[in-house]
Amino acid sequence: MRWLEHKIPPPVVGLVVGSGMWSGAQITPLVQVGESVRVVIALAFVVFGLAVTLLGVIAFRRVRTTVNPLQPEAASSLVIVGVYRYTRNPMYVGLASVLVGWAVYLSAPLVLVGPALFVLFISRFQIIPEERVLSEKFGREFAEYQQKVRRWL
Repeated sequence: MRWLEHKIPPPVVGLVVGSGMWSGAQITPLVQVGESVRVVIALAFVVFGLAVTLLGVIAFRRVRTTVNPLQPEAASSLVIVGVYRYTRNPMYVGLASVLVGWAVYLSAPLVLVGPALFVLFISRFQIIPEERVLSEKFGREFAEYQQKVRRWL
């Protein structure tokens, strides 16, 4: 299934998963939680996710390398500063966090499968292929970085 590698932009994957989560919430039992509690928790995940994503983009822009996830071979620098000291994939962590916030807001436990599916899909069809490219391009520097910083969190 290598034909799926680097073919679907991760935000599109997130939107598809989020739409599926909404559909699933319409047909599954809901957890009765006070709306204000649910909204506050959901917003916390969404704000965290957006902040982590933005920090990742800013770090890429500072070193003037591509943020296009469909063309990792265009990377001109290995970004290992800022939020990249804590996760190798902050933009994907951010999208996953937004999906968790969406699941909390929907308050249907079954839709928590959505963020898990997102992580699995992005790991297989985006991150692993990116890592192959970065390993070829940056060699030992990338290998050392992989040893120090986790793929997700």
